[in-house]
Amino acid sequence: MLELRPTCEHCNKPLPPASTEACICSFECTFCRDCVEQMLEGVCPNCGGGFVPRPVRPAHDWKNGNFLGRHPATATVTYRPVDRSIHRELVARVGSLPAQER
Repeated sequence: MLELRPTCEHCNKPLPPASTEACICSFECTFCRDCVEQMLEGVCPNCGGGFVPRPVRPAHDWKNGNFLGRHPATATVTYRPVDRSIHRELVARVGSLPAQER
């Protein structure tokens, strides 16, 4: 079950459960779309993988109790700003590869 982390790991921008601005990698590292596109260049600084939009968990119980009220988002903030010089080195190594080939 996705944690639905509450903020961008780099800039700490709020990313509530219904946010369409949240992006995650396969390890669920969570960043806002602005950081992913403008600063991270689509490369996760923690694993080198790519990003996809984070799914939005339904707010209402449409079926079988699978909704935000029963499975709430985490309140735990993961805030670890990216060292831009180290990230530039990672992007230089893997940024030209499609995410599925990293």
